[in-house]
Amino acid sequence: MQKLFQHFHPVVFLIIATVLEVSGDAIIRLSIYNHSGMARIILAIAGAILLFGYGLFLNLTPVEFGQVVGLYIATLFVVWQIINYIFFRQLPTLPIMAGGVLVIAGGLIITFWKNK
Repeated sequence: MQKLFQHFHPVVFLIIATVLEVSGDAIIRLSIYNHSGMARIILAIAGAILLFGYGLFLNLTPVEFGQVVGLYIATLFVVWQIINYIFFRQLPTLPIMAGGVLVIAGGLIITFWKNK
């Protein structure tokens, strides 16, 4: 399976993984708080499938796991804010944006700082 995806840039995997994770989480949240009965079950299963896809794509990323985590966290913050707005119409507050700058900076440091 890895051979099939080896030509894709690692950022493609990270974006797909973050979209799947955050969307899956949002769908599960909607199923718990906004639905009942069969709709709740179907949405929860859909969310679980998306979360499985997140784990799959994150681990298919052709980068050492310790390095992919830093870039993933930075990407996750950005995608989380976009999905949060799409699903729940909530814009990030100033504290979230300030913390997000630190999260992104930390993710970039973890990914690109090379010890020699």
